Formats: sequence, structure tokens, C-alpha cells
Amino acid sequence: MRVIKIAQVPAPGVASDTSALDAVRTMKEVQGGACAVMNGAELVGIFSERDLMFRVVGAGLDPQKTTVGQVMTEDLETVSTETDSSDALSLMVSKHIRHLPVVDKDGNLAGLLSIRNLLQYHVEELVDQLNSLEAYYAADGPGG
Repeated sequence: MRVIKIAQVPAPGVASDTSALDAVRTMKEVQGGACAVMNGAELVGIFSERDLMFRVVGAGLDPQKTTVGQVMTEDLETVSTETDSSDALSLMVSKHIRHLPVVDKDGNLAGLLSIRNLLQYHVEELVDQLNSLEAYYAADGPGG
């Protein structure tokens, strides 16, 4: 399955001059763990719970005065809307990424993929396959 079908669309986003506290409020509203950091229409970074804990709280910074542009993750990996979910999962696991921006063919932000949603999709897919196999073997009656 393509990742865009699993990703959060539209992606939660904030401007780079948004305070860390306001970004957390945005994440709370959408019940997510990260938001894309935008400079107009350009994706410039991602701000996650981890950035908040390590770069704001852990550094003793004031979340009301610290902008996400100061503490965001800038070195981003992205995937296209056409990327297969298995390929995205491999990338996220190998690079220890919890949130992955999904971009369209023009490089515009199309969604935000979380490892949680991706794993949930794959677990549900495996359960469906297991149920199908069980039904197949259970349907094989006497003399089978």
C-alpha cells in the first residue's frame, strides 16, 4: 500500500517562528507526536516530542520563548506519495525515524507518516492474512 493512504493528511504544520509551546498545542489538537515546520509552502524541518524533550526541556529552554526553528530537526528524510509502506517501514527502522514527511512529485508536503500508524497498518494486514489462512485450513472438511 502507498504511504499516503496511511499518513496523516493534511500534515499538521507550524511556521518556523512558532513557539515550541504553541507547536505542542498543535500536536495535541491533532493527537500527533510531531508537526512539519514550514517556511511558507516550503518544508524546512520537523518538530517532534523528542525535539521538545531533548532540545527544549533537557536544555532548560523556555518553551514559550523558544521557536521551533531553533530546535527542529532539519536533516530530513522524506518519501514520496508513491512510496510503498514496506519501503517506508524499512527506512524508518534503519534510520530510527518516528515521523516521516510525505511529499508529492513537486516536493510539496502531502502528509506526515508516523511509525505507529505504519506498524498498526502492517499488524492489521498480517492479522488479515492469518485469518484467511485459518479460514482456508478450517474449511477443508473430512476427506480433504
